[in-house]
Amino acid sequence: MMSSAETSTRDLEPGQEKGNAGRDIEPAAALIVGGQLVDESGNPIQYRTCSWQKTAALLFSQYICLAILSFPWSFSVLGMVPGVLVTGAVAASVQYTSLVLWRFCLAHPHVRDASDIGATLFAEIFGEKWRRTAYNATSVSYVLYNTFIQGVHCLVMAKLLNTLSDGALCTVAFTAIAACIMFIVSLPRPLAHLSSLGTFSVVMMSVTVLLAVVFSAVQGTPRAYDPVTLGEPRVHILSPPGTNFVSGMAAFLNIKYTFVGQTTLPSFIAEMKEPKDFPKALWAVTIAEVIMYTLCGAVMYHFIGEQYMTAPAFGSLRSPYLKIAFAVAIPTVSYVGALYASISARFILFRLFAPSSRHRTHNTLLGWGIWVGLLITTWLAAFVLAEAIPFFSDMLALIGALFGGWFGFIFWAMAYLALNPTRTQRWGTPWRTFETLVNYTLIGLGVFTLVAGTYVSVQSIIVNSRSGQGSFSCASTGF
Repeated sequence: MMSSAETSTRDLEPGQEKGNAGRDIEPAAALIVGGQLVDESGNPIQYRTCSWQKTAALLFSQYICLAILSFPWSFSVLGMVPGVLVTGAVAASVQYTSLVLWRFCLAHPHVRDASDIGATLFAEIFGEKWRRTAYNATSVSYVLYNTFIQGVHCLVMAKLLNTLSDGALCTVAFTAIAACIMFIVSLPRPLAHLSSLGTFSVVMMSVTVLLAVVFSAVQGTPRAYDPVTLGEPRVHILSPPGTNFVSGMAAFLNIKYTFVGQTTLPSFIAEMKEPKDFPKALWAVTIAEVIMYTLCGAVMYHFIGEQYMTAPAFGSLRSPYLKIAFAVAIPTVSYVGALYASISARFILFRLFAPSSRHRTHNTLLGWGIWVGLLITTWLAAFVLAEAIPFFSDMLALIGALFGGWFGFIFWAMAYLALNPTRTQRWGTPWRTFETLVNYTLIGLGVFTLVAGTYVSVQSIIVNSRSGQGSFSCASTGF
């Protein structure tokens, strides 16, 4: 027997679940969500508790993160104008696909995460026989993606602690300390409990970026300044000489990684009291991130120059500016890593226990024991990843390549095709024809990112492994 959530789209009038802007499906979605709210009422642990403002706080905390400080490096590789254009193009594609994802979630209120979406997409487009395979494959990719991001934050926190302490401990020890700190932050179960921390995280990261930009302007000359050997800081309007496919693709993937966060959006929408309000949160965040990302990349590149740029750009600041700006980033690094750990643990917990299970909705010993065990497992895996690939820009590029193709392009173009399954819906008007062509292009970009991006990332990791910091090393990774 199917639950009321699973039958949601079957209760609509023919064609309504394919509504173009979400208006046709909102009444039916509201009924399903209302039923879920009633089912949760009275439970000690409730999940549909987020307003659009709280959801905006979660989105801001996800996107206003340390990866912003990789933009100056990407601009230094691509050049000023290409860097700005790539930032705008990626932002537009992510905004569009996020709105398609939102419409898909309204049409399928039972969807609670990316794996549910993967299963539903492949079943609707290719047939029911693909549902289980797609679900399992997406589940593995989803958890791996989140764990890789946790690894990035372990890596950055270890670099931060090394920098602030001047390498007082072995880097492996600092990475373990980072994992323990973020494990503690990730303990709350409902996402609404993390939204207040998310607001604090956003404020601190905004201050960090502002300080980094200002310090790059007032410090005079960048760190490691050597006018005899390296010359004065150089800024290129277009791509600088020597930029090749590998470096250019890596710079693009760094930008792509920072923008791509659609895998978490179904989880956020699934915990909203009014999912129809999600675009309010999305537009607020997109406008803010485009302004912040572009200004950070362009201004810091202008003052630091191509040959003195590091990733993250903190490394191009002189002391004490470096330590001041880096220290302010501690809350954000801790919180964002914890957010992705919480999402992964929540995903697995919901698969272990049925919606009606007391272990899912009440404070039982078994429920909390499984929750803590899942968090420990994900943080152990993140620790291993951070030590195995101790290169910030390479880690971002690899994540963007392996997962950005699927979770940044392909899935959401498929969601558009699933929402518009007939020839008339896809090609009936000039605008719809244009939109359909855009989505097929997004699928092509996703495949290219997956294949070419993975090749580039692996090559870069190999090169850096031969000439730089080794895996599981005690050598300081600080600036």
